[in-house]
Amino acid sequence: MTRTAAPRTRRTKTAIALAAAMALATTLGACSAGSKDDKAAGPAAGGAGFPAKVATKFGEITVDKKPQRVVALGWGDAETALALGVQPVGASDWLAFGGDGTGPWAKGLYTKSPEKIGTMEPEYEKIAALKPDLILDTKSSGDQKRYDTLSKIAPTIGVPKGGDQYLTNWETQTGMVADALGLHDKGKELVDGVEAKFKTAVAQHPEFQGKTVTAGSLTSVGYGAYVHGSGRVDFLERLGFKNNPKVDAKAGGSFFTEISREELDLLDADLMIMVPIGVPAAKAKDDALFKEIPVVKAGHDLVFEPESTLSSAFATDSVLSVSYALDQVVPEIAKALK
Repeated sequence: MTRTAAPRTRRTKTAIALAAAMALATTLGACSAGSKDDKAAGPAAGGAGFPAKVATKFGEITVDKKPQRVVALGWGDAETALALGVQPVGASDWLAFGGDGTGPWAKGLYTKSPEKIGTMEPEYEKIAALKPDLILDTKSSGDQKRYDTLSKIAPTIGVPKGGDQYLTNWETQTGMVADALGLHDKGKELVDGVEAKFKTAVAQHPEFQGKTVTAGSLTSVGYGAYVHGSGRVDFLERLGFKNNPKVDAKAGGSFFTEISREELDLLDADLMIMVPIGVPAAKAKDDALFKEIPVVKAGHDLVFEPESTLSSAFATDSVLSVSYALDQVVPEIAKALK
């Protein structure tokens, strides 16, 4: 997987945050011109349901006809397309899953593995060689140069307004991808299904309501935590938690903030979820200063094993992984709070 360094002014935060990331489904196959979505949209010059229009940070993007060769570059874009029944010919593997580049919640949804594309700096020549007629990049840096380069290859669905620095939530991502593929109704069905699961989880766990939470990570560089608006925190807030206000205040406009060893008490909350990335879980569990954080001393913390399925589900924040996390992570949270 190809990655090049972020600009020096952002390198440390980006490296940690992206490392932390590297800390439901429908029938397979291409979009059918006779689908419910197509019929509802009515005939159009580019085929039933097209042209399709999607609002992005870079303006309204028009997809003239049903895409046949989709390249999915944004974090979770490939899984979202797969959930809609569309198999990308090229895709980025943000969490270094290997194989088809998707988590176990998307196992078997490809009939032919996609070409792997780099993440932070995708190989533009490789993308062009795939001859895509649509590029999905709904959850990425939101960098103008990246978008401009991609849009010269094919119509590109970039981040939504306010979606810079990977802050596109899973339901917005699902809606944008579905609209670009002419599958608005299918996208809505997927979102509605996951939102119903959230409601069930909230009803089953009233003890979550109003509790503060810290979603953190530990890499070889050090500790850090995520802020309101990031995928991990959004997941927890939907369950009724309130993100650690001290973390939000420290982060400013970023989606992630570093926490020095001298200020580890900033991680304290009613619940803490820590994800070691590239280092063993023992690096946190055996850390004397970490163990002195009140929430850890009280036993209300979860330290996921690095690269575990639970950690990946929590991090991916796609319509498929969120559904999986509701089934698998929520019970672990409930245990940690007892």
